[in-house]
Amino acid sequence: MGIVVKDICKRFGDFVAVDHVNFRVEEGELVALLGPSGSGKSTILRLIAGLETPDTGEIFLTGKRVTSMATQKRGVGFVFQHYALFKHMTAEKNIAFGLEIQKRPNDEIRRKVRELVALVRLEGYEHHYPDQLSGGQRQRVALARALATEPHVLLLDEPFGALDAKVRDNLAQWLREFHEKLHITSIFVTHDQSEAIEICDKVVVINKGRVEQMGTAKEVYEHPRSKFVASFIGEVNIIDATVAKGRVRMKDMDLSLNTHQDSPPEDGDAVLLVRPEDLLLLDDGEVSEGVPCIIKDIHYRGSHFEIDCDLFGKDVRVVENKTRFFEKKWHKKMDASLAVQSYRLFSVEEGHEQIHEQLQSKGFVE
Repeated sequence: MGIVVKDICKRFGDFVAVDHVNFRVEEGELVALLGPSGSGKSTILRLIAGLETPDTGEIFLTGKRVTSMATQKRGVGFVFQHYALFKHMTAEKNIAFGLEIQKRPNDEIRRKVRELVALVRLEGYEHHYPDQLSGGQRQRVALARALATEPHVLLLDEPFGALDAKVRDNLAQWLREFHEKLHITSIFVTHDQSEAIEICDKVVVINKGRVEQMGTAKEVYEHPRSKFVASFIGEVNIIDATVAKGRVRMKDMDLSLNTHQDSPPEDGDAVLLVRPEDLLLLDDGEVSEGVPCIIKDIHYRGSHFEIDCDLFGKDVRVVENKTRFFEKKWHKKMDASLAVQSYRLFSVEEGHEQIHEQLQSKGFVE
């Protein structure tokens, strides 16, 4: 058994930071807590580490109840966003700090530090001070220090948040490889969805102190269970629609789409949440039940193109590969049509205007 969080709640005054959260991390898994800033994910991590105490609920680490146990007795390694290294200590001294506090024999400390320096690929930098290291190197020192005391659980709170994009990408890939070597039960807090999808076994989506959904990256991306998850994970288009007699009708259009979800919404207003890669742009020569649109703008992204189309007066984005783009000769102000290949459908009891406002309030920008 790895980590079990049972119905934990945490308030700070009138603010509910964590609201009846439940999830499980199996032994050896690397799981991401993913959500927007202020969603409560870092507070959850601090509760697991013992840096905060839950108001209610229970926390178990490796089968042991640790809800009221002191941090130093939990067997947890913690890595912070801003490294928290001792500036007056060299890299090897920082790594050795926890072992020295435990009064381990000097020979054991030297051996362990050598192993960890090699593990995090810092050979040759042992005697450098933090201000002589790059951000990525500092974060690897922090990780080695957290691992030195051989914790049962590793907790990482936005560990790459202070790094530039290229270094962050490289370090994220390295962390995935690193975890595959050690198989230490780990939780990784991030607001970066691509980071979570790339390196983690599972993703726990957090919003306003609650768990919205937990599953593999593929499950969460392709089968979102709520409007928030669908809009927060990856890019998504929101298309107004209506449902009548088990059929979906695009607003102001006679074109219908068959619903393909287990329990389609009741008749009434609805929204289609469609990934850009699940829209197919068609020209006049292609026979299809496409919806007429006009190409508004074209963005070159190196490996592909992103095309903005005007659909019913709203912008909809389509991903197009380069081969098809040049074959079709797409250009601005060109008439075209859109075919919806896959979508998620959600009822809108409040009306279309309100759902757009709600999604914006949750951090989604159309």
